[in-house]
Amino acid sequence: MTDQTTAAIREHVRAFTEGDLQALMAGLADDTVWITGRTTVRGRAELEPFFKTAIEDLHPHLTIENLLVQDSQAAAQLTETLTWNGTEQTFPIAAFFSLHNGLITTAKIYREGTAELD
Repeated sequence: MTDQTTAAIREHVRAFTEGDLQALMAGLADDTVWITGRTTVRGRAELEPFFKTAIEDLHPHLTIENLLVQDSQAAAQLTETLTWNGTEQTFPIAAFFSLHNGLITTAKIYREGTAELD
């Protein structure tokens, strides 16, 4: 299961970075709960526009610095580069994932400083 979890997280990061919304959504369970800062997004109906907006507006690029996996749980240290208000910015991120049958069911994302871009 550890290999499946590792592959799922790596594929999620690849899809997000490459703007591949279809592949990104394919890696999420129907009832996935995604928490970033004060924002909680639940289920595919909310997640698809959430990720579509992030990809289109921020042009994010994620790099995995460290990935620790045990069974269906993963913790990742990432670097995110994005464009916000016309300026490229880089943030360290910590992300914690739970998976079931190879699909992400929960994610909690911490961006150094703040997860909010306001």
